Amino acid sequence: MKILIVENEIYLAQSIASKLTEVGYRCEISTSIKDSIRDEKYDAVLLSTNISGQNFYPVIEKYKSSIIILMISYISNDTVSNPIKAGANDYIQKPFMIEELIRKLQHLSCFNNLKRENKTYKEYIGNLLEISQAQSIDKKTKFPILLKTNSQKHSDAIVFKFSQSNNEPFTFISLMSANAIEKITNSANDELLYIVDLQSLKKNEKNRIFNIVSNKRAIIASTNTADEDENSDISEINIASDNKILDQGEILSIDDYVQYVITNFQNKFPDTELSKKLGISRKSLWEKRKKYGINKKK
Repeated sequence: MKILIVENEIYLAQSIASKLTEVGYRCEISTSIKDSIRDEKYDAVLLSTNISGQNFYPVIEKYKSSIIILMISYISNDTVSNPIKAGANDYIQKPFMIEELIRKLQHLSCFNNLKRENKTYKEYIGNLLEISQAQSIDKKTKFPILLKTNSQKHSDAIVFKFSQSNNEPFTFISLMSANAIEKITNSANDELLYIVDLQSLKKNEKNRIFNIVSNKRAIIASTNTADEDENSDISEINIASDNKILDQGEILSIDDYVQYVITNFQNKFPDTELSKKLGISRKSLWEKRKKYGINKKK
């Protein structure tokens, strides 16, 4: 980690730099605000807020993508509250133990990494579950609720949309896992649960699940739409997928499968690769399009 120390007390700055260097950090020192504004990138900036007569806010603006820890002599709006509102991440009061500073650096570094990972996962899942769906649930929905669909992806899309719209995280539980019952039982009544794989259970096991979640904010998903669940206390939503082939709940014929693959993947793969995946020649692929009346977008 590369760190910029902005501190006009040179002996203090050198002491901090020396101790951080001993544990593997790379440090640079600046004794003035003007000198600290550099065309370099730093993982973290240790910024003193009592550099006499110098406005330190340009440092916060310059390195707002870095970890910024304020080094303060006393706590006030000017030294802590206002700089943090401007973009600083945390503060540490002088004199301080170097171990406490290292703990803050490690904590904020880990936190930033988790934020980036979380953003990436959200974007990936959002792209993966980009489905045109009429069905939805909202704050007025009475829980628990059972979602029935031939495609798990559609159920996932509804739950993720609800979670993001209401800025509420959920706990994911698969009924195929050994500790599923324990997780559901030990969850708080106000905790949002997303429970999947109901179709894998026997009737008496399903009834047990229904009883456990009767007073919980649970969304249960089943991919067996033909199953009749005799629990009147749980509301049901039947989700019809956009693709009628998936709604049949049957094994597809070869013709249906080939037609489905061509229609849904011809714009994602070139004909050479698509025909290879289907195990047919490019000429046969052309003939299939003609047979099914499928037009390829150019």
